[in-house]
Amino acid sequence: MKLLDRIERHLKESHMSATRFGRRAVGDPRFVLDLRCGRRPRRRTVEKVERYLADQPNR
Repeated sequence: MKLLDRIERHLKESHMSATRFGRRAVGDPRFVLDLRCGRRPRRRTVEKVERYLADQPNR
């Protein structure tokens, strides 16, 4: 599953806004919005997001 798909699922399940997710996961409130527009994150950023998702209780 693509990173953005996993993030979107998390947002839906946790009722979290995209800006809050970006701020918490990588310190960038525009992160998800930019991904939706085609941004390609660096490997290190992807690793941060994956760590954040793995640490969430509903994952």
